[in-house]
Amino acid sequence: MSKQEQIEGILNQLKGALPELQEVIVASGDGLSIAQLGGGENSARLAAMAATAHGLGKRIATTSKLGNLTETVVLGDSAYFIAYAIGDKAVLAITMPSGSNLGLVRLEAQEHARQLAQVL
Repeated sequence: MSKQEQIEGILNQLKGALPELQEVIVASGDGLSIAQLGGGENSARLAAMAATAHGLGKRIATTSKLGNLTETVVLGDSAYFIAYAIGDKAVLAITMPSGSNLGLVRLEAQEHARQLAQVL
């Protein structure tokens, strides 16, 4: 099985565990889309913003002595955006409607990010 197929399989597992996810993107550290589910015409732009948001979050965590960054969260009034590190290589970004179970989302997304880190 190719890396791309493994990545897509992990994203499909994540979507199966969290069917409310609207978009799931794996982006490289420099913001290029590696894989996506549910992507619209803004997927390339969202991948770039996910890498930027995660990079800024890392700088804030370091400067503020918060420890290692776990996630970067943007809460809108109608949806959530969360970016998780995939090791030092990439970012897992997800969007979901507000009211989603964030505890479950965090558990599942962090586990799937670890799986993605092993593939990448």
